[in-house]
Amino acid sequence: MSRIAYVNGRYLLRAEASVNIEDRGYQLSDGVYEVCEVRAGKFVDEGGHLARLDFSLNELKIRNPMSRQALGIVLRETVRRNRVCDGFVYLQVTRGVARRDHAFPAKPVAPGVTVTARSVDPAANEKVAADGIAVATMPDERWARVDIKSISLLANVLGKQAARDRGAREAWFVDEKGFVTEGASSNAWIVSREGKLVTRPLGHDILRGITRTTLMKLIAAQGLQVEERAFTAEEACGAREAFVTSATQAVMPVVRIDGRPIGNGAPGLVASGLRRDYYQYAELT
Repeated sequence: MSRIAYVNGRYLLRAEASVNIEDRGYQLSDGVYEVCEVRAGKFVDEGGHLARLDFSLNELKIRNPMSRQALGIVLRETVRRNRVCDGFVYLQVTRGVARRDHAFPAKPVAPGVTVTARSVDPAANEKVAADGIAVATMPDERWARVDIKSISLLANVLGKQAARDRGAREAWFVDEKGFVTEGASSNAWIVSREGKLVTRPLGHDILRGITRTTLMKLIAAQGLQVEERAFTAEEACGAREAFVTSATQAVMPVVRIDGRPIGNGAPGLVASGLRRDYYQYAELT
């Protein structure tokens, strides 16, 4: 099957899809993005993702390219044309095409919009979760506004690759005080020795994860205790459990940090249970 992309108002074969060489997303990483899971033909937490898109666009002073209703139609049509039942849809909005200059274009230009969709094998994801993943820690060298879901991801790319080079699947960034901020593409969690779920509080230094937000509803419904506070990598290594959350992984158990096993070195009961129950509390549309 030929894959289809939406590019600035047109549905095109991926092989034929392109953007202008002076699109500011390409030239200056001047844009934002969202990734939404598609599960059994339903969008997962679409409302949260589009609300965060609005936030990111507003923070960068990029005009919203279309109404939320119109954008929803584009997302669903892209998924339909790619016959995605289980997978992900990727949306990117840039400031648009203008002569290369660091400052915003003197005259407003139309934002650039691209959408792609791809299928995944749910069974393969469940196999990864059953085994758990390893993470590697490294200094957080990203810019100071990672709460904006910008396409400027070079530090995340380098962190993820460094983790892979060390035999880990994910990187955990550590700030100058020794506290874990978040993963290269996920929010970081631990289950403390006292059985409390711990994750860093929201701020400019972490992304407001949509999966994180939904998980908070699940945690509250199950009467679990949560602490929004910073934790060190050393505390994480001594925790009962660790896990990450993201749209592409839901709740993913972490079984090793910097080569050290967490708990008994297998996915913990809390993380596994949260993963099992997650979609009961997610918005499916």
